[in-house]
Amino acid sequence: MEKIIISVVGQDRPGIVATISEALFNLDCNIENFSQTILQSVFGAILIAAAPSDVSEDTLEHSLKEAVSHLSLDVSVKRFPMAPSTGIKQDNTVPFVITTIGPDRKGLVAAITRIIADYGVNITNLQAIFKGGEDPLKNMMIYEVSVPKAVDLTDLYRNLEAKAAELDLEINIQHRQLFEAMNRI
Repeated sequence: MEKIIISVVGQDRPGIVATISEALFNLDCNIENFSQTILQSVFGAILIAAAPSDVSEDTLEHSLKEAVSHLSLDVSVKRFPMAPSTGIKQDNTVPFVITTIGPDRKGLVAAITRIIADYGVNITNLQAIFKGGEDPLKNMMIYEVSVPKAVDLTDLYRNLEAKAAELDLEINIQHRQLFEAMNRI
């Protein structure tokens, strides 16, 4: 089995995940990782699957496109190369959640992520929810991050807080377990 990466984008509607997963099952593929979201009314998914080595990339892409043709989705299939290690080991990091709330404007994500990157922090998940307008409660970003244990958290937070103040944002950083415990439904 070889790893493939598949991306799917298009207008959201019921049945997309079922159609994709059935098509992969019919090609004897096994879905290993699947992440999907809906942004406004647009469905987006990226997944990694193990495919039989005798099934070509072109065959997979053609079969998936045919399966979702009635849904008007864009599908892309690529071999998933086994990348060399990035040097970031999970046991050398601590999971945190950074949240910002405030008025929407261009450059918010760029400004906050630049500071995060400068500290060698890896963003593992990002949700930016902008509903527009000046109501600060309607605009939120949630960054799930892996912070290397060697990072000075006080210094990181101080720099994030300074940038947030420039952008008129409220910012909070919490250990992921604390965040999840406080936000559990």
